[in-house]
Amino acid sequence: MWKSIARIILRNRITFLVVLGIITVFLGYKSRTAEISYEFPKLLPSNDTTSIDFERFKQQFGQDGTVMVIGISDTSIWELNKFNNWYDLTQSLRKVQGVEEVVSIARLYNLHANDSSHKFELTPIIKSRPVTQLQVDSIRKVVTHLPFFEGFAFTKSMASTVIAVTFNKRDVNTKARFKIVDDIKTLTENFSKKNGAPVHYSGLPYIRSVIAQKISHEMFLFMALAVLVTAIILYIFFKSFLPVVFSLVVVIVGVTWGLGGLVLFGYKITALTGLIPPLIIVIGVPNCILLLNKYHTEYSRHGNKGLALLRMIEKIGISLFFANVTTSIGFAVFCLTNSRIMIEFGLVSSLNVMATYAISMILIPIVFSYLPAPERKQTKHLEAKRLTFLLSKVDYVVHHHRRKIYLSVIITMIICVFGIAKIKTLGFVVDDLPAKDPVYTDLHYFEKNFNGVLPLEISIDTRKENGVYADNADILYRIDRLQKMLQDYPIFSKPISVVEGVKFSNQALNEGRSKYYRLPGAEGLSDIKKYSTSVKDKQDRFKAFIDSTKRFTRVSIQMADIGSIKLKALVATLKPRIDSALNFDASTNQMLDKDKRCNYTLTGTCLMFLKGNDFLVGNLIESVGIAIILITLVMLSLFISFRMVIISVVPSLIPLVITAALMGFFNIHLKPSTILVFSIAFGISSDGTMYFLTKYRQELKNHRFSISLTVSHTIKETGVSMIYTAIILFCGFGIFMASDFGGTAALGILVSITLLVAYCSNLVLLPCFLLSLEKRLTNKAFIQEPLVQLYDEEEDIEQIDLKIMEQINGKQI
Repeated sequence: MWKSIARIILRNRITFLVVLGIITVFLGYKSRTAEISYEFPKLLPSNDTTSIDFERFKQQFGQDGTVMVIGISDTSIWELNKFNNWYDLTQSLRKVQGVEEVVSIARLYNLHANDSSHKFELTPIIKSRPVTQLQVDSIRKVVTHLPFFEGFAFTKSMASTVIAVTFNKRDVNTKARFKIVDDIKTLTENFSKKNGAPVHYSGLPYIRSVIAQKISHEMFLFMALAVLVTAIILYIFFKSFLPVVFSLVVVIVGVTWGLGGLVLFGYKITALTGLIPPLIIVIGVPNCILLLNKYHTEYSRHGNKGLALLRMIEKIGISLFFANVTTSIGFAVFCLTNSRIMIEFGLVSSLNVMATYAISMILIPIVFSYLPAPERKQTKHLEAKRLTFLLSKVDYVVHHHRRKIYLSVIITMIICVFGIAKIKTLGFVVDDLPAKDPVYTDLHYFEKNFNGVLPLEISIDTRKENGVYADNADILYRIDRLQKMLQDYPIFSKPISVVEGVKFSNQALNEGRSKYYRLPGAEGLSDIKKYSTSVKDKQDRFKAFIDSTKRFTRVSIQMADIGSIKLKALVATLKPRIDSALNFDASTNQMLDKDKRCNYTLTGTCLMFLKGNDFLVGNLIESVGIAIILITLVMLSLFISFRMVIISVVPSLIPLVITAALMGFFNIHLKPSTILVFSIAFGISSDGTMYFLTKYRQELKNHRFSISLTVSHTIKETGVSMIYTAIILFCGFGIFMASDFGGTAALGILVSITLLVAYCSNLVLLPCFLLSLEKRLTNKAFIQEPLVQLYDEEEDIEQIDLKIMEQINGKQI
């Protein structure tokens, strides 16, 4: 089969180049329209109950997380000049296109009860820009007597204050969000410079915008770094520009196909799919190295370029195919997670691994068939003294010190058990950012002064229409009890609900005295109802907190980013307390009858993060297991021996155990971004096993089934390529350590270490296993015909091959 493939490729060089060019131009044109995803990552499947609850909540009350907050801590903000600058900033922010509402101490409303018309009227506290300090002092006095805004627009001590900017819902998940954020920052930074007051930014629109911009920046950064690093290493290996240039051409074509494929599938660039281009470069270059090493090895033997190219495709094609299949499986298993973002990453990356393999198998032989035959200095790398010495040492060690190697592995595994026991499953909403990143530090500023900015919602179902106001508005008292309970938690901001609006109304009915900011009795509620002249009036004022049927209402909280472990414990303790606050009858000291109880749902971005984190970690652990099973089946199809399958899988599993132990010892938490390491690394590290064992199988008959001679020859033949590949992969994945995202940086360092250990394992431990097997069992395993035929090293040259070689060499053979 592979002999036929080699003939087809080399006899139809122009046709393949034209087809390859057309596809690349088409996908390159498509890649121009690749877009960054502006939506919050959807980790949960659409049929998950938490996801369904969140979507229902958004339909009833609108999108949560549409507010960007700007905070300062400056006690001099109430001085005339600075207050006016804050006032001017507030007014300027209102004019930014895409901004729906702005709230600050310079733009607050008071509620008044108009006794003549029996209506509530919202009137601005500040009707015009103050001109005297006396006016500012008067404004401050009014504001400090409005508990409704305390904890929301300003702190109780008045030392810190915020501007809350609400984005238009149609723009918050689009590209327009970037311009809105940039315009807001420009105006705010001008205020900061003018007044010497440090400004802090947060809120989901801001956090998401910064992260999206970082994703875009890092994708191009990593592509540039990947090209630079691989180019330098390739030149050091081959001492020639031609292998460097055309290896990079292969992976750049692969990247073009990857981005074009992303567009064809209708996917957008996310934190994960943004990693695909540099991954393709790092993973694709080893294909070129193995092909070129085989080409140079063959040419060094007989000096026939055409024959060398034929043998390169025949001998390396099958090994590379299965090696890329195992790598592809490492990515494809993410499609089994039922998470959209993981499915997109898994599908596109796995397909592009195989596409890049096909590109290298076509482009490298064809291009080098037109180029001059390699000179002596270009093949000299195969005989590098340092590499030859290293490989001879490896050969000596595996033949004479196997027991020491096994003992070292056993001791290492025992130590690893202690490290694995220390691993924690923990994630934060923004923990992928470094501790010194402004987004991270500003988030902690708001957690310290306003208890956080991350939304947590309690959706309350009264189970009947008009239930919020029915039965003497008993529900309001129960919600008030719930809010008082929530205030026991210092990580929560002041709860906001329809109850706060009713309290504000009661204060207005009592001449604005702050002590009346409370829920009134039945008579007071009746008076408030009289001042709400129509159903529409109430609905307009409370539409963000009561649905159109008045059956559903909400309690909104902003909270600190406390991490998945604490959040899970918090939710577990909250649920019974919420149920008790809403459905406990203090008069009877019992729970209400079932027909009088409210149903409630905890939802919001915080809970979506928690459930999504747990969901992905659980699914990805399963995916690692599936990847191991699938790759084991691939090995079984090649070697028809369970004993051989075991010894081929173990050298790739040991590095995963070591990596897991390192995570435990160095306090690297288990979360979606770090658990990706295991299936990706196992898929790629299995490549080394595939290279070694396929070569071993080819050589076994040539050395009359002498295991010792075959192992020695295989180490010598594959060692150079495996060392080159290990260095490329280690340095290639190492570039991800430059990421601002902790998860991506951890992915880079962990995969780098895992792959380096894996290739050492495949070059040292795997030969030890082969030598330790009984000769009879080894021979039996390799004498049997596999499901996939592997070529022997020496084959007759047919007449058709002579014609191809004549065409390529440009002379009669």
